[in-house]
Amino acid sequence: MQAWRVHRNGEPGEVMRLEEVERPVPAEGQVRLLVRAANINFPDALLCRGQYQVRPPLPFTPGVEICGETEDGRRVIATPALPYGGLADHTVADAAGLLPAPDALDDAEAAALHVGYQTGWFGLHRRARLQPGETLLVHAAAGGVGSAAVQLGKAAGATVIGVTGGPDKAAVARELGCDLVIDRHGDDLVAAVKEATGGRGADVVYDPVGGDAYAKSVKCVAFEGRVVVVGFASGVVPTPALNHALVKNYTIMGLHWGLYVAKDPASVARCHQELTALADRGAIRPLIGERVEMKDAADAVQRVADGATTGRSVVLPQGVLR
Repeated sequence: MQAWRVHRNGEPGEVMRLEEVERPVPAEGQVRLLVRAANINFPDALLCRGQYQVRPPLPFTPGVEICGETEDGRRVIATPALPYGGLADHTVADAAGLLPAPDALDDAEAAALHVGYQTGWFGLHRRARLQPGETLLVHAAAGGVGSAAVQLGKAAGATVIGVTGGPDKAAVARELGCDLVIDRHGDDLVAAVKEATGGRGADVVYDPVGGDAYAKSVKCVAFEGRVVVVGFASGVVPTPALNHALVKNYTIMGLHWGLYVAKDPASVARCHQELTALADRGAIRPLIGERVEMKDAADAVQRVADGATTGRSVVLPQGVLR
């Protein structure tokens, strides 16, 4: 079978190689899956660089979420067990972690429903307790993680302010349903949020970017607001000023979705039921920015690493762009 493999750490476009390899053999408690679609996430780029919190042994195959097919024909969503990632014809995953792919979504959309939407749901609902009528500020609103948070925020009855970089991404955020879009390249983010909220600020901030995005967010967070730290796509990990959180009465909370998989797997299954119900009624639908064939996967991972994509980039089997 074919699989993209990384033999040394570096930029995805430089270190990923498409190779012929043997099919992976499932360990106890695992199943082998035919990959129907593999969604690309920013962690795939971090894996290539050797900067992710998980560092699989070299060589490894990137790809942390897929829509796959079991040997008995079930269509499922899964998190592949590294080092056998999803950018391959076949992968392996823990049998206990398989989730049914929603019938309302095609393979590419189903592959993109998992990590980003689970992260969004846990961040907004379990951690931040987002309420109808509150204002949600979402950074990187046109990206894979941000677009999921925008849709989940709208489904929850929140007013959603999306932050993007450039007019093209701003247009995507508006199409997603953002009530206000702020272009960080030209707009004054803090002033725009305060003006839109009558000076109150955002009740919940969803930040997968870090760096300057975080620094500006805490200047326009509301009294008793909640800042959900999801990741650091900017490459800069902020250092919170806790005296500032004290005097403004806001909460800084982290969200590492993978911990729920390890410590409370039943909550992941319940979340998937909620997401499936939302997809079935059309309240959410993963934004697929591009569908590429296996041969173009390395370039697609590099585009995600460079922040040059909107929505999700999904790799499909060779010759099958569905």
